[in-house]
Amino acid sequence: MEAALVSAATRALKPVLEKLGALVGDKYKRFKGVRDDIKSLTRELTAMEAFLLKMSEEEDPDFQDKVWMNEVRELSYDMEDSIDDFMQSVGSQDSKPDGFLEKMKNSLGKMKARRRIGNEIHDLKKQITEVAERNERYKAREVFSKAKNTTVDPRALAIFQHASELVGIDEPKAEIIKLLTQGASTQEKMNLVSIIGSGGMGKTTLANQVYQDLKGKFQCRAFLSVSRNPDMMNILRTILSEVSGQRYTDTEAGSIQHLIIKITDFLVDKRYFVVLDDIWDVDTWHVLKHAFPVTSSGSIIITTTRINDVAESCRSRPYNGDIYSIKPLDMVHSRQLFYTRLFNSEENCPSYLEIVSEQILKKCAGLPLAIIAISGLLANTERTEGPWKEVEDSIGRALERNPSVEGMKILSLSYFELPAHLKSCLLCLSTFPEDSVIRKKVLINRWIAERLIHTEAGYSTTYEFGERCFNELINRSLIQPLKMGNYDRVKSCRLHDTILDFIISKSVEENFVTLVGVPSLSVGTQSKVRRLSLQAGKQKN
Repeated sequence: MEAALVSAATRALKPVLEKLGALVGDKYKRFKGVRDDIKSLTRELTAMEAFLLKMSEEEDPDFQDKVWMNEVRELSYDMEDSIDDFMQSVGSQDSKPDGFLEKMKNSLGKMKARRRIGNEIHDLKKQITEVAERNERYKAREVFSKAKNTTVDPRALAIFQHASELVGIDEPKAEIIKLLTQGASTQEKMNLVSIIGSGGMGKTTLANQVYQDLKGKFQCRAFLSVSRNPDMMNILRTILSEVSGQRYTDTEAGSIQHLIIKITDFLVDKRYFVVLDDIWDVDTWHVLKHAFPVTSSGSIIITTTRINDVAESCRSRPYNGDIYSIKPLDMVHSRQLFYTRLFNSEENCPSYLEIVSEQILKKCAGLPLAIIAISGLLANTERTEGPWKEVEDSIGRALERNPSVEGMKILSLSYFELPAHLKSCLLCLSTFPEDSVIRKKVLINRWIAERLIHTEAGYSTTYEFGERCFNELINRSLIQPLKMGNYDRVKSCRLHDTILDFIISKSVEENFVTLVGVPSLSVGTQSKVRRLSLQAGKQKN
Protein backbone atom coordinates (compact mmCIF):
# COMPACT_ATOMS: atom_id res chain seq x y z
CA MET A 1 0.00 0.00 0.00
CA GLU A 2 0.96 3.60 -0.17
CA ALA A 3 0.63 6.49 2.28
CA ALA A 4 -2.52 4.91 3.69
CA LEU A 5 -0.34 2.43 5.55
CA VAL A 6 1.78 5.22 6.99
CA SER A 7 -1.25 7.10 8.26
CA ALA A 8 -2.79 3.90 9.65
CA ALA A 9 0.34 2.93 11.54
CA THR A 10 0.87 6.46 12.87
CA ARG A 11 -2.79 6.70 13.88
CA ALA A 12 -2.55 3.35 15.70
CA LEU A 13 0.53 4.45 17.66
CA LYS A 14 -0.93 7.72 18.97
CA PRO A 15 -3.44 6.28 21.49
CA VAL A 16 -0.89 3.66 22.59
CA LEU A 17 1.66 6.35 23.47
CA GLU A 18 -1.01 8.30 25.37
CA LYS A 19 -1.94 5.23 27.42
CA LEU A 20 1.67 4.26 28.06
CA GLY A 21 2.16 7.79 29.39
CA ALA A 22 -0.76 7.21 31.76
CA LEU A 23 0.80 3.96 33.02
CA VAL A 24 3.90 5.79 34.26
CA GLY A 25 1.73 8.40 36.00
CA ASP A 26 0.95 8.62 39.71
CA LYS A 27 -2.15 6.43 39.50
CA TYR A 28 -0.06 3.37 38.59
CA LYS A 29 3.15 4.17 40.53
CA ARG A 30 2.69 1.11 42.73
CA PHE A 31 3.47 -1.12 39.74
CA LYS A 32 7.19 -0.44 40.07
CA GLY A 33 8.33 -3.66 38.40
CA VAL A 34 7.09 -2.67 34.96
CA ARG A 35 7.62 1.10 34.95
CA ASP A 36 11.14 0.87 33.51
CA ASP A 37 9.96 -1.50 30.77
CA ILE A 38 7.09 0.85 29.97
CA LYS A 39 9.45 3.84 29.73
CA SER A 40 11.78 1.87 27.44
CA LEU A 41 8.86 0.78 25.27
CA THR A 42 7.58 4.36 25.10
CA ARG A 43 10.96 5.62 23.87
CA GLU A 44 11.06 2.93 21.16
CA LEU A 45 7.54 3.68 19.98
CA THR A 46 8.16 7.44 20.01
CA ALA A 47 11.12 6.91 17.69
CA MET A 48 8.94 4.73 15.46
CA GLU A 49 6.24 7.40 15.36
CA ALA A 50 8.79 10.04 14.32
CA PHE A 51 10.01 7.79 11.50
CA LEU A 52 6.45 7.06 10.36
CA LEU A 53 5.64 10.77 10.27
CA LYS A 54 8.65 11.27 8.02
CA MET A 55 7.51 8.34 5.86
CA SER A 56 4.09 9.99 5.47
CA GLU A 57 5.74 12.49 3.12
CA GLU A 58 6.65 9.64 0.75
CA GLU A 59 3.84 8.82 -1.66
CA ASP A 60 5.04 5.34 -2.66
CA PRO A 61 7.01 3.50 0.06
CA ASP A 62 8.85 0.37 -1.06
CA PHE A 63 7.48 -3.11 -0.36
CA GLN A 64 9.67 -3.75 2.70
CA ASP A 65 8.46 -0.54 4.32
CA LYS A 66 4.86 -1.55 3.68
CA VAL A 67 5.39 -4.91 5.40
CA TRP A 68 7.06 -3.21 8.36
CA MET A 69 4.30 -0.62 8.72
CA ASN A 70 1.69 -3.39 8.66
CA GLU A 71 3.47 -5.13 11.53
CA VAL A 72 3.79 -1.89 13.52
CA ARG A 73 0.08 -1.20 13.08
CA GLU A 74 -1.00 -4.66 14.28
CA LEU A 75 1.40 -4.55 17.23
CA SER A 76 0.01 -1.15 18.18
CA TYR A 77 -3.51 -2.53 18.25
CA ASP A 78 -2.34 -5.48 20.39
CA MET A 79 -0.64 -3.12 22.83
CA GLU A 80 -3.72 -0.94 23.14
CA ASP A 81 -5.86 -4.03 23.86
CA SER A 82 -3.43 -5.20 26.56
CA ILE A 83 -3.25 -1.79 28.21
CA ASP A 84 -7.06 -1.42 28.16
CA ASP A 85 -7.47 -4.84 29.80
CA PHE A 86 -4.91 -3.96 32.46
CA MET A 87 -6.45 -0.57 33.23
CA GLN A 88 -9.89 -2.11 33.49
CA SER A 89 -8.78 -4.91 35.81
CA VAL A 90 -6.85 -2.51 38.05
CA GLY A 91 -9.69 0.01 38.05
CA SER A 92 -12.18 -2.62 39.20
CA GLN A 93 -9.97 -3.32 42.23
CA ASP A 94 -9.55 0.29 43.36
CA SER A 95 -12.46 0.24 45.82
CA LYS A 96 -11.40 -0.55 49.38
CA PRO A 97 -12.30 -4.15 50.31
CA ASP A 98 -14.11 -5.07 53.54
CA GLY A 99 -12.85 -7.95 55.65
CA PHE A 100 -9.71 -10.05 55.65
CA LEU A 101 -10.73 -12.42 52.84
CA GLU A 102 -11.73 -9.57 50.56
CA LYS A 103 -8.42 -7.82 51.21
CA MET A 104 -6.49 -11.01 50.40
CA LYS A 105 -8.53 -11.51 47.24
CA ASN A 106 -7.92 -7.93 46.18
CA SER A 107 -4.19 -8.20 46.88
CA LEU A 108 -3.89 -11.42 44.86
CA GLY A 109 -5.80 -9.78 42.01
CA LYS A 110 -3.35 -6.89 41.92
CA MET A 111 -0.40 -9.28 41.94
CA LYS A 112 -1.87 -11.20 39.00
CA ALA A 113 -2.55 -7.96 37.10
CA ARG A 114 1.01 -6.75 37.79
CA ARG A 115 2.49 -10.06 36.69
CA ARG A 116 0.32 -10.21 33.58
CA ILE A 117 1.07 -6.67 32.43
CA GLY A 118 4.75 -7.26 33.18
CA ASN A 119 4.80 -10.39 31.01
CA GLU A 120 2.84 -8.71 28.23
CA ILE A 121 5.05 -5.62 28.23
CA HIS A 122 8.11 -7.88 28.08
CA ASP A 123 6.62 -9.85 25.16
CA LEU A 124 5.65 -6.69 23.32
CA LYS A 125 9.14 -5.24 23.77
CA LYS A 126 10.54 -8.45 22.31
CA GLN A 127 8.17 -8.30 19.34
CA ILE A 128 8.95 -4.63 18.68
CA THR A 129 12.68 -5.43 18.70
CA GLU A 130 12.17 -8.38 16.35
CA VAL A 131 10.13 -6.29 13.92
CA ALA A 132 12.76 -3.52 13.89
CA GLU A 133 15.65 -5.96 13.45
CA ARG A 134 13.86 -7.90 10.70
CA ASN A 135 13.12 -4.69 8.83
CA GLU A 136 16.76 -3.64 9.03
CA ARG A 137 18.02 -7.11 8.09
CA TYR A 138 16.02 -7.48 4.89
CA LYS A 139 15.71 -3.87 3.85
CA ALA A 140 17.27 -3.05 0.49
CA ARG A 141 16.06 0.19 -0.98
CA GLU A 142 18.03 0.64 -4.19
CA VAL A 143 17.49 3.80 -6.20
CA PHE A 144 17.46 1.94 -9.52
CA SER A 145 14.60 -0.31 -8.42
CA LYS A 146 12.48 2.74 -7.80
CA ALA A 147 13.36 4.23 -11.16
CA LYS A 148 12.41 1.20 -13.23
CA ASN A 149 8.99 1.02 -11.58
CA THR A 150 8.12 4.67 -12.16
CA THR A 151 4.58 5.08 -13.48
CA VAL A 152 3.19 7.87 -15.62
CA ASP A 153 0.63 10.15 -14.02
CA PRO A 154 -2.59 9.36 -15.95
CA ARG A 155 -3.39 13.07 -16.08
CA ALA A 156 -0.28 13.65 -18.18
CA LEU A 157 -1.66 11.33 -20.86
CA ALA A 158 -4.88 13.33 -21.08
CA ILE A 159 -3.26 16.17 -23.02
CA PHE A 160 -2.21 13.80 -25.82
CA GLN A 161 -5.73 12.56 -26.61
CA HIS A 162 -6.92 13.52 -30.07
CA ALA A 163 -10.16 15.49 -30.13
CA SER A 164 -11.82 12.80 -32.27
CA GLU A 165 -11.36 10.29 -29.41
CA LEU A 166 -13.10 12.48 -26.83
CA VAL A 167 -16.75 12.20 -25.87
CA GLY A 168 -19.06 14.94 -24.60
CA ILE A 169 -16.32 17.56 -24.83
CA ASP A 170 -17.86 19.94 -27.40
CA GLU A 171 -20.50 21.58 -25.21
CA PRO A 172 -18.33 22.28 -22.13
CA LYS A 173 -15.51 23.46 -24.39
CA ALA A 174 -17.85 25.92 -26.10
CA GLU A 175 -19.15 27.16 -22.74
CA ILE A 176 -15.66 27.87 -21.43
CA ILE A 177 -14.57 29.58 -24.64
CA LYS A 178 -17.67 31.76 -24.37
CA LEU A 179 -16.76 32.73 -20.79
CA LEU A 180 -13.24 33.60 -21.90
CA THR A 181 -14.21 35.59 -24.99
CA GLN A 182 -17.60 37.11 -24.17
CA GLY A 183 -18.14 40.87 -24.29
CA ALA A 184 -17.26 43.53 -26.82
CA SER A 185 -14.11 44.53 -24.96
CA THR A 186 -12.54 41.07 -24.79
CA GLN A 187 -9.32 42.37 -26.31
CA GLU A 188 -9.05 44.97 -23.56
CA LYS A 189 -9.61 42.95 -20.38
CA MET A 190 -8.19 40.00 -18.49
CA ASN A 191 -10.22 36.78 -18.37
CA LEU A 192 -9.90 33.82 -15.99
CA VAL A 193 -11.91 30.61 -15.67
CA SER A 194 -11.33 28.07 -12.91
CA ILE A 195 -12.53 24.57 -13.81
CA ILE A 196 -13.55 22.53 -10.76
CA GLY A 197 -14.50 18.87 -10.42
CA SER A 198 -13.54 15.67 -8.64
CA GLY A 199 -10.69 13.41 -9.78
CA GLY A 200 -11.29 11.66 -13.09
CA MET A 201 -13.95 14.10 -14.37
CA GLY A 202 -11.79 15.23 -17.30
CA LYS A 203 -10.65 18.67 -16.13
CA THR A 204 -7.20 18.35 -17.70
CA THR A 205 -8.62 17.09 -20.99
CA LEU A 206 -11.17 19.90 -21.16
CA ALA A 207 -8.62 22.61 -20.34
CA ASN A 208 -6.25 21.24 -22.97
CA GLN A 209 -8.95 21.22 -25.67
CA VAL A 210 -9.70 24.89 -24.98
CA TYR A 211 -5.97 25.62 -24.98
CA GLN A 212 -5.45 23.90 -28.34
CA ASP A 213 -8.33 25.86 -29.88
CA LEU A 214 -7.24 29.31 -28.67
CA LYS A 215 -3.45 29.27 -28.24
CA GLY A 216 -2.74 30.44 -31.79
CA LYS A 217 -4.30 33.83 -31.00
CA PHE A 218 -1.74 34.68 -28.28
CA GLN A 219 1.85 35.91 -28.36
CA CYS A 220 2.84 33.92 -25.29
CA ARG A 221 1.40 30.70 -23.97
CA ALA A 222 2.09 27.95 -21.43
CA PHE A 223 0.36 24.78 -20.21
CA LEU A 224 1.72 23.09 -17.11
CA SER A 225 0.65 20.85 -14.24
CA VAL A 226 1.11 22.27 -10.75
CA SER A 227 0.40 18.99 -8.87
CA ARG A 228 -0.01 18.15 -5.19
CA ASN A 229 3.57 18.85 -4.05
CA PRO A 230 4.71 21.67 -6.32
CA ASP A 231 8.36 22.54 -6.82
CA MET A 232 7.71 26.26 -7.08
CA MET A 233 11.13 27.15 -8.47
CA ASN A 234 10.83 24.55 -11.23
CA ILE A 235 7.25 25.60 -12.06
CA LEU A 236 8.22 29.25 -12.38
CA ARG A 237 11.26 28.36 -14.51
CA THR A 238 9.00 26.29 -16.77
CA ILE A 239 6.51 29.16 -17.11
CA LEU A 240 9.30 31.57 -18.00
CA SER A 241 10.76 29.14 -20.54
CA GLU A 242 7.40 28.49 -22.23
CA VAL A 243 6.19 32.07 -22.46
CA SER A 244 9.57 33.38 -23.61
CA GLY A 245 10.48 30.47 -25.87
CA GLN A 246 13.92 30.38 -24.26
CA ARG A 247 15.37 27.76 -21.96
CA TYR A 248 15.86 28.90 -18.40
CA THR A 249 18.30 26.51 -16.72
CA ASP A 250 18.77 25.60 -13.07
CA THR A 251 22.06 27.46 -12.93
CA GLU A 252 20.26 30.71 -13.70
CA ALA A 253 17.83 30.28 -10.83
CA GLY A 254 17.73 33.04 -8.30
CA SER A 255 14.81 33.11 -5.91
CA ILE A 256 11.08 32.68 -6.28
CA GLN A 257 10.71 36.46 -6.11
CA HIS A 258 13.37 36.90 -8.80
CA LEU A 259 11.59 34.49 -11.15
CA ILE A 260 8.20 36.13 -10.56
CA ILE A 261 9.67 39.53 -11.43
CA LYS A 262 11.24 38.15 -14.63
CA ILE A 263 7.94 36.55 -15.74
CA THR A 264 5.95 39.68 -14.91
CA ASP A 265 8.38 41.97 -16.73
CA PHE A 266 8.24 39.74 -19.79
CA LEU A 267 4.42 39.48 -19.90
CA VAL A 268 3.42 43.00 -18.86
CA ASP A 269 3.04 44.30 -22.43
CA LYS A 270 2.03 41.04 -24.12
CA ARG A 271 -1.15 39.04 -24.74
CA TYR A 272 -0.72 35.68 -23.05
CA PHE A 273 -2.64 32.43 -22.41
CA VAL A 274 -1.64 30.25 -19.45
CA VAL A 275 -3.21 27.02 -18.17
CA LEU A 276 -2.33 26.01 -14.59
CA ASP A 277 -3.60 22.46 -14.22
CA ASP A 278 -4.27 20.67 -10.93
CA ILE A 279 -3.81 23.30 -8.20
CA TRP A 280 -4.27 21.74 -4.75
CA ASP A 281 -4.10 24.62 -2.29
CA VAL A 282 -4.78 28.33 -2.00
CA ASP A 283 -1.21 29.17 -0.91
CA THR A 284 0.19 27.80 -4.18
CA TRP A 285 -2.16 30.01 -6.18
CA HIS A 286 -1.29 33.04 -4.04
CA VAL A 287 2.34 32.63 -5.09
CA LEU A 288 1.72 31.87 -8.77
CA LYS A 289 -0.77 34.67 -9.39
CA HIS A 290 1.89 37.31 -8.77
CA ALA A 291 3.66 36.13 -11.93
CA PHE A 292 0.72 37.10 -14.15
CA PRO A 293 0.15 40.84 -14.56
CA VAL A 294 -3.37 42.11 -15.12
CA THR A 295 -3.07 43.61 -18.59
CA SER A 296 -5.50 45.31 -20.96
CA SER A 297 -4.53 43.15 -23.93
CA GLY A 298 -7.05 40.33 -23.47
CA SER A 299 -4.86 37.78 -21.72
CA ILE A 300 -6.38 34.51 -20.47
CA ILE A 301 -5.73 32.19 -17.52
CA ILE A 302 -7.37 28.79 -16.96
CA THR A 303 -6.92 26.92 -13.69
CA THR A 304 -8.18 23.45 -12.76
CA THR A 305 -8.71 22.13 -9.25
CA ARG A 306 -10.68 19.66 -7.15
CA ILE A 307 -11.10 22.06 -4.24
CA ASN A 308 -13.78 24.75 -3.92
CA ASP A 309 -11.63 27.12 -1.86
CA VAL A 310 -8.94 27.11 -4.56
CA ALA A 311 -11.46 27.86 -7.32
CA GLU A 312 -12.94 30.74 -5.30
CA SER A 313 -9.48 32.16 -4.66
CA CYS A 314 -8.53 31.95 -8.35
CA ARG A 315 -11.58 33.83 -9.54
CA SER A 316 -11.32 36.61 -6.94
CA ARG A 317 -9.60 39.98 -7.33
CA PRO A 318 -7.71 41.15 -9.25
CA TYR A 319 -8.99 38.77 -11.95
CA ASN A 320 -12.73 38.66 -11.13
CA GLY A 321 -13.08 35.49 -13.16
CA ASP A 322 -15.61 32.67 -13.45
CA ILE A 323 -15.91 29.18 -11.98
CA TYR A 324 -16.92 26.35 -14.31
CA SER A 325 -18.13 23.19 -12.56
CA ILE A 326 -17.46 20.28 -14.87
CA LYS A 327 -20.46 17.99 -15.19
CA PRO A 328 -20.52 14.19 -15.40
CA LEU A 329 -21.24 12.64 -18.78
CA ASP A 330 -24.91 12.02 -19.46
CA MET A 331 -26.02 8.47 -20.24
CA VAL A 332 -25.88 9.05 -24.01
CA HIS A 333 -22.23 10.13 -23.90
CA SER A 334 -21.40 7.50 -21.27
CA ARG A 335 -22.67 4.79 -23.61
CA GLN A 336 -20.78 6.30 -26.51
CA LEU A 337 -17.49 6.29 -24.60
CA PHE A 338 -18.03 2.82 -23.13
CA TYR A 339 -19.18 1.04 -26.29
CA THR A 340 -16.65 2.75 -28.55
CA ARG A 341 -13.76 1.59 -26.39
CA LEU A 342 -15.10 -1.98 -26.18
CA PHE A 343 -16.85 -2.58 -29.52
CA ASN A 344 -15.69 0.34 -31.73
CA SER A 345 -19.30 1.52 -31.94
CA GLU A 346 -22.52 1.47 -29.94
CA GLU A 347 -24.25 -0.69 -32.54
CA ASN A 348 -21.79 -3.57 -32.08
CA CYS A 349 -22.72 -4.30 -28.45
CA PRO A 350 -24.30 -7.78 -28.16
CA SER A 351 -27.92 -7.60 -26.99
CA TYR A 352 -27.25 -9.97 -24.07
CA LEU A 353 -24.74 -7.48 -22.62
CA GLU A 354 -26.90 -4.38 -22.89
CA ILE A 355 -28.62 -4.67 -19.49
CA VAL A 356 -25.45 -5.35 -17.49
CA SER A 357 -23.68 -2.58 -19.44
CA GLU A 358 -26.40 -0.14 -18.38
CA GLN A 359 -25.93 -1.18 -14.74
CA ILE A 360 -22.18 -0.68 -15.00
CA LEU A 361 -22.64 2.77 -16.52
CA LYS A 362 -25.09 3.77 -13.78
CA LYS A 363 -22.45 2.90 -11.18
CA CYS A 364 -19.89 4.99 -13.06
CA ALA A 365 -22.29 7.97 -12.76
CA GLY A 366 -20.78 9.76 -15.75
CA LEU A 367 -17.21 9.73 -14.41
CA PRO A 368 -15.03 9.43 -17.55
CA LEU A 369 -12.08 7.95 -15.67
CA ALA A 370 -14.24 5.19 -14.19
CA ILE A 371 -15.80 4.37 -17.58
CA ILE A 372 -12.39 4.21 -19.27
CA ALA A 373 -10.86 2.10 -16.51
CA ILE A 374 -13.77 -0.35 -16.41
CA SER A 375 -13.90 -0.69 -20.19
CA GLY A 376 -10.19 -1.50 -20.06
CA LEU A 377 -10.90 -4.21 -17.49
CA LEU A 378 -13.79 -5.65 -19.52
CA ALA A 379 -11.70 -5.70 -22.69
CA ASN A 380 -9.81 -8.61 -21.11
CA THR A 381 -12.94 -10.29 -19.74
CA GLU A 382 -14.97 -13.00 -21.44
CA ARG A 383 -17.88 -11.40 -23.29
CA THR A 384 -20.64 -13.26 -21.49
CA GLU A 385 -23.16 -11.95 -18.99
CA GLY A 386 -21.77 -13.82 -15.94
CA PRO A 387 -18.25 -12.32 -15.82
CA TRP A 388 -19.59 -8.86 -16.67
CA LYS A 389 -22.11 -9.13 -13.84
CA GLU A 390 -19.25 -9.98 -11.47
CA VAL A 391 -17.46 -6.81 -12.57
CA GLU A 392 -20.64 -4.80 -12.05
CA ASP A 393 -21.02 -6.21 -8.52
CA SER A 394 -17.47 -5.32 -7.53
CA ILE A 395 -16.83 -2.41 -9.84
CA GLY A 396 -14.49 -0.27 -7.72
CA ARG A 397 -12.83 -3.00 -5.65
CA ALA A 398 -11.83 -5.00 -8.72
CA LEU A 399 -10.31 -1.94 -10.32
CA GLU A 400 -8.35 -0.88 -7.28
CA ARG A 401 -6.88 -4.35 -6.79
CA ASN A 402 -5.97 -4.73 -10.47
CA PRO A 403 -2.57 -3.07 -10.93
CA SER A 404 -2.96 -3.07 -14.72
CA VAL A 405 -5.69 -0.45 -14.50
CA GLU A 406 -3.36 2.50 -13.96
CA GLY A 407 -6.12 5.05 -14.46
CA MET A 408 -7.77 4.27 -11.12
CA LYS A 409 -4.64 5.45 -9.31
CA ILE A 410 -5.87 8.99 -9.88
CA LEU A 411 -8.40 8.45 -7.07
CA SER A 412 -5.59 7.86 -4.60
CA LEU A 413 -4.25 11.38 -5.19
CA SER A 414 -7.24 12.93 -3.41
CA TYR A 415 -6.82 10.44 -0.58
CA PHE A 416 -3.06 10.86 -0.23
CA GLU A 417 -3.41 14.63 0.06
CA LEU A 418 -5.58 14.36 3.18
CA PRO A 419 -4.03 14.96 6.62
CA ALA A 420 -3.93 11.84 8.83
CA HIS A 421 -7.08 12.65 10.83
CA LEU A 422 -9.13 13.21 7.66
CA LYS A 423 -7.91 9.90 6.23
CA SER A 424 -9.27 8.21 9.37
CA CYS A 425 -12.57 10.09 9.10
CA LEU A 426 -12.95 9.09 5.46
CA LEU A 427 -12.11 5.43 6.11
CA CYS A 428 -14.80 5.38 8.80
CA LEU A 429 -17.36 5.93 6.03
CA SER A 430 -16.53 2.49 4.63
CA THR A 431 -18.68 0.99 7.40
CA PHE A 432 -21.86 2.46 5.86
CA PRO A 433 -23.66 0.42 3.18
CA GLU A 434 -23.74 1.59 -0.43
CA ASP A 435 -26.16 4.48 -1.16
CA SER A 436 -26.62 5.21 2.56
CA VAL A 437 -27.87 8.64 3.55
CA ILE A 438 -25.45 9.42 6.37
CA ARG A 439 -26.51 11.99 8.95
CA LYS A 440 -23.78 14.45 9.83
CA LYS A 441 -24.49 14.31 13.57
CA VAL A 442 -24.31 10.50 13.65
CA LEU A 443 -21.07 10.50 11.67
CA ILE A 444 -19.29 13.14 13.76
CA ASN A 445 -20.32 11.44 17.01
CA ARG A 446 -18.90 8.18 15.68
CA TRP A 447 -15.60 9.92 14.87
CA ILE A 448 -15.50 11.24 18.44
CA ALA A 449 -16.43 7.90 20.02
CA GLU A 450 -13.69 6.10 18.10
CA ARG A 451 -11.17 8.84 18.96
CA LEU A 452 -10.50 9.55 15.30
CA ILE A 453 -10.64 13.26 16.09
CA HIS A 454 -9.73 15.31 19.16
CA THR A 455 -10.35 18.89 20.23
CA GLU A 456 -7.96 21.13 18.33
CA ALA A 457 -6.74 24.63 19.12
CA GLY A 458 -9.23 27.23 17.97
CA TYR A 459 -12.27 24.98 18.47
CA SER A 460 -14.36 25.08 21.64
CA THR A 461 -15.52 21.45 21.38
CA THR A 462 -14.50 18.25 19.62
CA TYR A 463 -17.85 18.26 17.80
CA GLU A 464 -17.12 21.70 16.38
CA PHE A 465 -13.81 20.41 15.04
CA GLY A 466 -15.70 17.39 13.65
CA GLU A 467 -17.94 19.78 11.70
CA ARG A 468 -14.83 21.33 10.23
CA CYS A 469 -13.61 17.86 9.16
CA PHE A 470 -17.02 17.07 7.64
CA ASN A 471 -17.03 20.32 5.67
CA GLU A 472 -13.46 19.73 4.52
CA LEU A 473 -14.41 16.34 3.02
CA ILE A 474 -17.23 18.08 1.14
CA ASN A 475 -14.86 20.84 0.06
CA ARG A 476 -12.52 18.21 -1.41
CA SER A 477 -15.39 16.57 -3.35
CA LEU A 478 -14.96 13.28 -1.45
CA ILE A 479 -18.47 13.21 0.02
CA GLN A 480 -21.64 14.61 -1.52
CA PRO A 481 -23.80 17.00 0.58
CA LEU A 482 -27.51 16.17 0.73
CA LYS A 483 -30.16 17.65 3.04
CA MET A 484 -29.77 21.32 3.91
CA GLY A 485 -30.99 22.76 7.22
CA ASN A 486 -31.29 26.32 8.48
CA TYR A 487 -28.81 28.81 7.03
CA ASP A 488 -28.03 26.29 4.25
CA ARG A 489 -26.08 24.03 6.60
CA VAL A 490 -25.61 20.47 5.36
CA LYS A 491 -27.41 17.88 7.52
CA SER A 492 -26.43 14.65 5.75
CA CYS A 493 -24.23 13.24 3.01
CA ARG A 494 -23.59 10.23 0.80
CA LEU A 495 -20.64 8.69 -1.04
CA HIS A 496 -20.24 8.18 -4.77
CA ASP A 497 -20.10 4.42 -5.40
CA THR A 498 -16.63 4.63 -6.95
CA ILE A 499 -15.23 6.52 -3.97
CA LEU A 500 -16.95 4.13 -1.53
CA ASP A 501 -15.36 1.16 -3.29
CA PHE A 502 -11.99 2.90 -3.17
CA ILE A 503 -12.11 3.56 0.58
CA ILE A 504 -13.43 0.04 1.25
CA SER A 505 -10.34 -1.22 -0.54
CA LYS A 506 -8.11 0.97 1.63
CA SER A 507 -9.95 0.02 4.83
CA VAL A 508 -9.65 -3.70 4.17
CA GLU A 509 -5.99 -3.44 3.19
CA GLU A 510 -4.99 -1.72 6.41
CA ASN A 511 -7.37 -3.77 8.57
CA PHE A 512 -9.32 -0.67 9.55
CA VAL A 513 -12.57 -2.63 9.26
CA THR A 514 -13.80 -6.15 8.49
CA LEU A 515 -16.87 -6.08 6.26
CA VAL A 516 -19.40 -8.90 6.09
CA GLY A 517 -22.28 -8.95 3.62
CA VAL A 518 -20.73 -6.69 0.97
CA PRO A 519 -21.31 -8.23 -2.50
CA SER A 520 -18.22 -9.71 -4.18
CA LEU A 521 -15.94 -8.77 -1.29
CA SER A 522 -14.14 -11.60 0.45
CA VAL A 523 -13.70 -11.37 4.21
CA GLY A 524 -10.16 -10.17 4.93
CA THR A 525 -7.41 -12.59 5.85
CA GLN A 526 -6.37 -10.62 8.95
CA SER A 527 -6.16 -12.76 12.06
CA LYS A 528 -7.81 -10.09 14.23
CA VAL A 529 -10.96 -8.07 13.73
CA ARG A 530 -10.55 -4.43 14.82
CA ARG A 531 -13.94 -3.16 13.62
CA LEU A 532 -16.80 -5.28 12.29
CA SER A 533 -19.46 -4.00 9.89
CA LEU A 534 -22.37 -6.37 9.15
CA GLN A 535 -24.20 -5.21 6.04
CA ALA A 536 -27.39 -7.07 5.20
CA GLY A 537 -28.75 -4.54 2.74
CA LYS A 538 -29.23 -0.87 1.97
CA GLN A 539 -30.40 1.31 4.81
CA LYS A 540 -30.47 4.86 6.08
CA ASN A 541 -28.06 5.77 8.86
